[in-house]
Amino acid sequence: MIVRDLNKARETDRLISTEGWDSTRLLLADDNMGFSFHVTRIKAGTSHVFHYKHHLEAVFCIEGEGQIKDLATGEVHEIKPGVIYALDKNDKHELSAKSQITFACTFNPPVTGNEVHREDGSYAPAAEVAAE
Repeated sequence: MIVRDLNKARETDRLISTEGWDSTRLLLADDNMGFSFHVTRIKAGTSHVFHYKHHLEAVFCIEGEGQIKDLATGEVHEIKPGVIYALDKNDKHELSAKSQITFACTFNPPVTGNEVHREDGSYAPAAEVAAE
């Protein structure tokens, strides 16, 4: 059994902070669950482009409001508590936060914790990260 405390994890290297957002990685690839689990906060008034070319992601909004825009179709969806979106086609998207948004997120394949967003908004494939 794996038991972790979000607040304690935020005091370790499991908290990844960048300009505009942070993510606490509670489950990673080495936990052998087949997915990773993160709690991510997007700062109010910020917008970010992500494109997870090598990962599928499901995202559930816990608090806050904003929008997600599918950059391939231009379709915009409102984000608020209780809304889930799944990037089932490795969708390139723009996420905009009206207020701070807190998400619960899963990635498949799981991230290792060593990933860094590349210029195009993606993470490298797991094999490439392992080789670094």
